Amino acid sequence: MTPLWQDTTLDADARADALIRAMTLPEKTAQLVGVWVGASDEGGEVAPHQHDLEEPVDLDALLPYGLGQLTRPFGTVPVDPALGALSLLRTQRRIVEANRFGIPALAHEECLAGFAAWGATAYPVPLSWGATFNPDLVRSMAAAIGRDMRSVGVHQGLAPVLDVVRDARWGRVEETIGEDPYLVGTVATAYVQGLESAGIIATLKHFAGYSASRAGRNLAPVSMGPRERADVILPPFEMALREGRPRSVMHAYTDTDGLPSAADPDLLTGLLRDTWGFTGTVVADYFGIAFLKLLHGVAGDWSEAAALALASGVDVELPTVKTFGQPLLDTVAAGTVPEQLIDRALRRVLVQKAQLGLLDPDWDPVPTALAGRDPEHLEDPEALRGSIDLDRAGNRALARELAEQAVVLLRNDGTLPLTNRQRIALIGPNADTVRALLGCYAFPVHVGDQHPDVPLGIELPTLATELAAALADSELVVAAGAAVDGTDTSGFAEAVELARGADVVVLALGDRAGLFGRGTSGEGCDVELLELPGLQQQLLDALLDVGTPVVVTLLAGRPYALGRAVHEAAGIVQSFFPGEEGARAVAGVLSGRVNPSGKLPVSVPGRPGVQPSSYLAARLAQAGEVSSTDPTAAYGFGHGLSYTSFDWSGLRVEQGSTGTDGEFRFEFTLGNSGDREGSEVVQLYLHDPVASVVQPVQRLIGYRRIRLAPGEQARVRVTVPADLASFTGREGHRIVEPGALELGIAASSTDTRLSVPLTLTGPVRAVDHTRRLHATVIVD
Repeated sequence: MTPLWQDTTLDADARADALIRAMTLPEKTAQLVGVWVGASDEGGEVAPHQHDLEEPVDLDALLPYGLGQLTRPFGTVPVDPALGALSLLRTQRRIVEANRFGIPALAHEECLAGFAAWGATAYPVPLSWGATFNPDLVRSMAAAIGRDMRSVGVHQGLAPVLDVVRDARWGRVEETIGEDPYLVGTVATAYVQGLESAGIIATLKHFAGYSASRAGRNLAPVSMGPRERADVILPPFEMALREGRPRSVMHAYTDTDGLPSAADPDLLTGLLRDTWGFTGTVVADYFGIAFLKLLHGVAGDWSEAAALALASGVDVELPTVKTFGQPLLDTVAAGTVPEQLIDRALRRVLVQKAQLGLLDPDWDPVPTALAGRDPEHLEDPEALRGSIDLDRAGNRALARELAEQAVVLLRNDGTLPLTNRQRIALIGPNADTVRALLGCYAFPVHVGDQHPDVPLGIELPTLATELAAALADSELVVAAGAAVDGTDTSGFAEAVELARGADVVVLALGDRAGLFGRGTSGEGCDVELLELPGLQQQLLDALLDVGTPVVVTLLAGRPYALGRAVHEAAGIVQSFFPGEEGARAVAGVLSGRVNPSGKLPVSVPGRPGVQPSSYLAARLAQAGEVSSTDPTAAYGFGHGLSYTSFDWSGLRVEQGSTGTDGEFRFEFTLGNSGDREGSEVVQLYLHDPVASVVQPVQRLIGYRRIRLAPGEQARVRVTVPADLASFTGREGHRIVEPGALELGIAASSTDTRLSVPLTLTGPVRAVDHTRRLHATVIVD
């Protein structure tokens, strides 16, 4: 007779309940943990990965009870994708055979800028996704990432990051989508939809407030009031949960006002589940439960840490067994944790496994990429080597389109594009290095750095290579001038000499991604000031002094103050770690093959020491006579130039006054008045001049990317629900207040083209998580 948990005619909840009733306590807790492993490049079973915070894992002792998750089988060491898939399938067979219910493990991987596996496509980092203002393209990328992961046996991806940038000194800015919650929410939601469409569990992170740490320091405490949290930090998560339907959420490392996210039941259960209705799994950020003891000091031992996290709503401990093993069992034996709490978390885990087909009696560990192979091939690893391509032409085309749409032209005095230039000097530490293209979670950086003798696994042309190809009729001379973060000035003389003999200088500056201080951008690579790393500003100034036109080209993970370049450079091109096709994209913009259309997802500071700062700021945060510091950005959020021009005209307001439960309607004409095809991003900003609590001077409530041929016009019709004017009021509830508003139809937060006066009438209206989230923008 088929056990109830294997009966596919029953729903997932009933199957999970039946299995829970049959399990012993050790079998239950075994489903709530992962084990960090690395696949074998010989096709053998995975091997446990060791970390400073782990004790050695004895798989022989653990597996008879079962196993919840396998942590990063592809993303721990370089492994050929086919042999990694074989290694994973052999391990799954071992897991199934070892436990009495035959339950396989759920395998998860990082996928922040592509599947973090050797040989997989390295896409642009999330900050570049934000710069595209193109959720549809991000959705397509995420679906491609998900298909690749699913094809080799992976079930869950630890992305996207929904943290809103509050301080650009934070090293993980490159992992974020930007500094505006609406932009973050819409782009992240699209990523979730794409990943989930491929059958991969998307994981929202980091819930909540991680990016608002004091002084931009990784894992530092967060000082934030409830309104900032409600109106800035939480909306992207709320949107992604409502519209993306992700099946997992990861708690943040940080504590807010003394309460760690991993030990916050109001956040992980009250808001996330009881209010928003989330039914999936909450997973721990790596070692986050242990940090309740080690870093936060709210638990005295591992058992107390386990009890706090479990009671608050954390279901799965990652990356490996630390507190949800014997320490959790000890709490039950001591009577401090009721077994019902374990059952609560376990039910969520087993429902998810049932939905993935992992509890089905005919479940097959052979992934689709290995399906249909001659069975003998699965016994001959060398016959499989090189047979799975995770960097196909379609992937590269997506990566290229994303990179091209994400390049932001900040300044241009007419020097760009570079045509009819006899001699071009390409100078700078990022001129001829692949490290300029990749963020800290790209496999060649995240893992490959620890294996310098292993090939990169993907084709990564540098800016020098691609610019030479794009400007084949020009002579290109190349020099580094300085290191990204070095102190050696010996290269300055050569750089200045090359600049003197050139028609134009392309100066490639920016970052080198790394982890925990091994780079200038990335996790744990925080900075005190937003000045270019090392001697790059001095190199920039030295070349500006020469007098040859200088086009500053930034390949970076965060925005930097650019000093004299803001007023003296011939051009400034900004790209945020654009991935494996990034050099071609940047060269395309410099040469004119690509008409730039990216918009800044984060402001570029006017001065290096004005953080924390954001365009999303109240009046008191603006420049004024009462302070000697000026936080005004050099280039504001949403800024980005083009090689064509756009006219905005014909504003007609159809509905400019409405009740607090109504909507506004207006339309205008956008025209391409230039001589080449181009894309403009129409941005809608709301200004609330008088409100019951302090509001930012402006905030983005909608946008639409519109492509037009030369001379083409489009009529743009916009409907704005009154719900978009809502905010958290004095009593802590979200409300829509009557009164006057102003809506800016803009090319950026600093470039309003048309203004629409609006009026809300009627009573104050309370709204909740079912409110409308979007303006409707129709292009005719």
